[in-house]
Amino acid sequence: MTSRPPFTVSVFIGTSLDGFIARPDGDIGWLTSRGEQAGDMGYQEFIAGIDTIVMGRATYETALSFGAGHWPYDGMHVAVLSTRLGADADPRVTVHRDLDGLVRALTERGTKSVYADGGQVIQSFLRAGLVNELTITTAPVLLGSGLRLFGPLEADIALVHRSTTVPGAGFVQTTYTVENGGQGT
Repeated sequence: MTSRPPFTVSVFIGTSLDGFIARPDGDIGWLTSRGEQAGDMGYQEFIAGIDTIVMGRATYETALSFGAGHWPYDGMHVAVLSTRLGADADPRVTVHRDLDGLVRALTERGTKSVYADGGQVIQSFLRAGLVNELTITTAPVLLGSGLRLFGPLEADIALVHRSTTVPGAGFVQTTYTVENGGQGT
């Protein structure tokens, strides 16, 4: 990205203590089962300030697995960043093939606040300098292997600590502002 987009991008995600967002097969039962004990953890307040959700294909497929009739994003604009998902796969989502096209479309749409969800999407947004804020909720579990939240970076991404809370059930939630977030690289 070469210029600052007119919207903010926030991440709100759970990880294991060793930094995994899912098991190698994509399973997140270890997180959802523990999360039920801790409650909302601020998600409803967070999502109330979001007008667009951007996720990757795997995260989209996970949302579909919640069961028929249980689409968690009713009334929200949902964009899926994927080279493999069919453009007309689901009338509830808009499929974008690349990050530049997605950012252009969100800008043209008048998007104000984006929730970036899913490991690959978060990594892409971080590498492009698009993330403004990270809220990471750490679950009290070690998985040993799986899908990592963070991947390789070309340069350090400086963070400013905003807050840390202990919502319950052993979870620790930390929010950071990304220095120069949304500035692009």
